[in-house]
Amino acid sequence: MLNRLMQEINNGGTLETTQLAARLGTTPGMLEAMLEHLQRAGLIQAYTSCGDGCSGCGLKEMCEPGHNQANRPRLWQKSSS
Repeated sequence: MLNRLMQEINNGGTLETTQLAARLGTTPGMLEAMLEHLQRAGLIQAYTSCGDGCSGCGLKEMCEPGHNQANRPRLWQKSSS
């Protein structure tokens, strides 16, 4: 299942946790655990800032200061190493 998750990440696009978990046939909690595992293994990394790319992002409002941080999306990308 980790290989399928990495394929989804490599394919790009928006990967909302609930929908991605359903596509992979697992729960959002298990998906989060897999993402954390891949991060610890150095295969993916969390975005720390989207920079100027946010202007066209559909999640922009969720990342703005003052937005409920509990609902802020976690964004991942394949590690460059």
